[in-house]
Amino acid sequence: MIHGTSASVESVSWQSLLAGSLTDPKQLLTRLNLDPALLEGARAASADFPLRVPEPYPNRIQPGDPNDPLLRQVLPLGEELQEHPGFVMDPLGEQHSNARPGIIHKYHGRLLLIVSGGCAVNCRYCFRRHFPYGDNNLSTSQWQQALDYIRADQSIREVIYSGGDPLAAPDQRLAWLTREIAEIPHVRRLRVHTRLPVVIPQRVTAELIDALCGTRLPVSMVLHCNHANEMDHELGQAIHRLKQAGILLLNQTVLLKGVNDNIEDLVSLSETLGDHGVLPYYLHVLDHVKGAQHFHVNDRAASGLAAEMLARLPGFLVPRLVREVAGETSKTPLAFGP
Repeated sequence: MIHGTSASVESVSWQSLLAGSLTDPKQLLTRLNLDPALLEGARAASADFPLRVPEPYPNRIQPGDPNDPLLRQVLPLGEELQEHPGFVMDPLGEQHSNARPGIIHKYHGRLLLIVSGGCAVNCRYCFRRHFPYGDNNLSTSQWQQALDYIRADQSIREVIYSGGDPLAAPDQRLAWLTREIAEIPHVRRLRVHTRLPVVIPQRVTAELIDALCGTRLPVSMVLHCNHANEMDHELGQAIHRLKQAGILLLNQTVLLKGVNDNIEDLVSLSETLGDHGVLPYYLHVLDHVKGAQHFHVNDRAASGLAAEMLARLPGFLVPRLVREVAGETSKTPLAFGP
């Protein structure tokens, strides 16, 4: 494991960084010089949803600060175990849209492929923290069935790699899957939803780019970055490589209490993304998943923040404020205003 170092994008393998992830709450608290009194709650919460924080992400967290916005995203807290009305296991009803193993088909014209059930980091607000990934870990024959599903539905114009994190899958699987999808004439676009380059920039290798970009399909990638402090030099290098490959880069953010629920942090994030050529895409209000209630920001505050962003930023750097509602045909925009 590499501690306290800043490695260039290609100097250390992403697999070794992933294998060296912090998974013991005591290890994380010690590493970051945090109050040992946090340990009991962290252990209890991580028994329900495990702690996972890969290198080099902890290097971006301020030691000794329990309110660091990056730490709050990954540190298990006893609050996660409290019951709150309306916070449920499957807030988006995805298990009803799990058309067959590996596929979530909610919206017309596009579907999600669960390419990998694994994630590089376990974000404590994750709306899929209770998703049955074990039932969506596909065998070779099941991958063929998933592809047959896409072939049979000519309304599908876009395939979205999702997870877990799809980039936790090996390059060989991504390359094979992309080639197979490109052979389906009615599919016009490939999209990748991932947080892995944000937490392990070393994941962006020449092999990965070849796996995604070696077919006729135009590729877009939606990163998941919640705070400007996540955008360091190594991530900037990774983004540059993706842009050079012709990948359209967007970002989605979740509005999180104690992380980014203030105008200065939201403006800083949008401007930092813009500096790197990444367009802010969505600002999601929190999905009401059981265990994440302490991150909730109410709609009035969210709309006010979005209105302030519109007043302070050019329109192309203002993400759309949305909520995802189970059973709806698309994401639901929230009005900007006080």
